[in-house]
Amino acid sequence: MWRIWRLYDPLRAMVVQGIFLFSLAAMIHLILLSTNKFNWLDGPKKPMAAAAQNAPMPAPVPAAKS
Repeated sequence: MWRIWRLYDPLRAMVVQGIFLFSLAAMIHLILLSTNKFNWLDGPKKPMAAAAQNAPMPAPVPAAKS
């Protein structure tokens, strides 16, 4: 193991690892914030009135007899 640290500077390796882990955590949190189920800031979004858009047509009015 000591030979590995002779190849790489330990301080630089830990800084690079910290930057990588921070960016990975930020990316995961942003992905979760963009979902409907795991958005803890806004909460789940209400579905738009899809049920009203897909409602059946009303029954036809019978023609008046003249």
